[in-house]
Amino acid sequence: MVRTQIQLTEDQAKALKKIAAARQLSVAELVRRAVDTMIKTSTAADPEDRIRRALDISGKFSSGKSDISKHHDAYLAESFSR
Repeated sequence: MVRTQIQLTEDQAKALKKIAAARQLSVAELVRRAVDTMIKTSTAADPEDRIRRALDISGKFSSGKSDISKHHDAYLAESFSR
């Protein structure tokens, strides 16, 4: 593990200590879990990971339309206008 220092507001520190006590975890563990969540949900994902995830989902859903390849721009514009 890498040791680091962060600065929190008084309110943040109090809230973290309260949550940590309730969950019987250390404040450091709560911070690590929060960082893990942020990393997993970040939109600034690794480009290779984004490509892999896009390929993994390709073909898993059906629109019920048979002309998507011809009219994809119109369908996309329609979905953004909603």
